[in-house]
Amino acid sequence: MSTSTEHEQISELRLSPRVLQEGFGPGAWHGPDLKAALADVTPALAFWRPAAERHNIAEIALHHAYFARTVRAQLTSVPAEPFVLEGEDWFEASDGRRLSWPSIYATVESEQGRLGAAVDDLAARRISSAVKADERFTLVLGITCHAVYHAGQIQLIKRLYVG
Repeated sequence: MSTSTEHEQISELRLSPRVLQEGFGPGAWHGPDLKAALADVTPALAFWRPAAERHNIAEIALHHAYFARTVRAQLTSVPAEPFVLEGEDWFEASDGRRLSWPSIYATVESEQGRLGAAVDDLAARRISSAVKADERFTLVLGITCHAVYHAGQIQLIKRLYVG
């Protein structure tokens, strides 16, 4: 007979990969996930600002990639390697000189993919985590909500774009 704690851990391990996919893809029921929201973004749109001192899509994408990397490090207890740009949280991206839009998009895909692989490995028990099961689930749910929130922002920016 399993304890409720064991049952909760098993449920968390099975649910986490699915929850993560809901925010980044493929195909959320609620509308475009982050991957879908970014898929048709052109370089001109990526660097367009809806207003002065507002984030553009490129900055939002980098911000999410940074936190996908951060959550992976927390889940696996393996220190995160350097990010593609120096700094943390928000990165200025007014044009493609520091990092092109295809490079930013590839960074998001890579970081989200690495996070997904870590969550899958935890679920399959190929790796272990020093983080308790409920905290792991909170991290996965948090980064998923983060992705969904920013997907909505990106969809709004796309609607506002007149270029």
